[in-house]
Amino acid sequence: MHNILIKGAGEKASAVAHRLYECGLRKIVMTDLPVPLAERRGVSFCEAIIDWRKEVCGIIAQRADFSIEMIGRIWSEGKIPVLADPETRILNILRPDTLIDAVMAKRNTGTRISDAPLVIALGPGFEAGKDAHLVIETNPRSSNLGRVISQGAGQEDTGIPASVGGLDVDRILISPTDGPLRSYKDIGDKVAKNEVIAYVNGYPLAAPVPGVIWGLVRNGIRVKKGQKIGDIDPRGEKRFCFEISVHARAIANGVLEAIFRYSTSCGM
Repeated sequence: MHNILIKGAGEKASAVAHRLYECGLRKIVMTDLPVPLAERRGVSFCEAIIDWRKEVCGIIAQRADFSIEMIGRIWSEGKIPVLADPETRILNILRPDTLIDAVMAKRNTGTRISDAPLVIALGPGFEAGKDAHLVIETNPRSSNLGRVISQGAGQEDTGIPASVGGLDVDRILISPTDGPLRSYKDIGDKVAKNEVIAYVNGYPLAAPVPGVIWGLVRNGIRVKKGQKIGDIDPRGEKRFCFEISVHARAIANGVLEAIFRYSTSCGM
């Protein structure tokens, strides 16, 4: 039995979990914050922490406690356990064969190469051979997106998101100030250009382009001025808000390749 622990349960982490599950690697446990900050909530398993259950493209995640018995029960039901565990305390209980850092914090928040027999890290902030055994390239504008890096680090964060419908930075939702988000729209809702989507501490947040809301942090979350808190999909089709993106799938395929490389080299 190959146990896999994924730190993070946002968009990219969920794409990884989904791909591994599809390929028969189903002993997966995911962790995230007690109040997750994911923007692309339509495809993020971390929503199970609040809602107790989250389905992404046919695969179901369920909130779990720090109990191997409960985790085992959720596995037996064909679901993925998700824990509110920002310190990754479950690591010492689960003792995974593979640890995947998919927090996407653009820095190492505490992962060590000694945490598991195989440690894989997504994105910048990690060096293969030092922080993790393997690193996956996550820059959406790179021709090497999803590449498995065995020496060195991934590309630095450019701050420019993936292009969707021909737009990148122009479709991003940025918080106008500090304070709690009070949203009047949700994932998949249609919006017109300059339509008010939410307020942050009384300041309006308007849609920069027409389309549908592709990502938006949960209502009530405290945000900071200048923080990216969501985005618009200018293609205007609701179904895309609940489908794993091609960029996330490329990263997930990179993780699958990394595990396959390790398993073949170890004779698993």
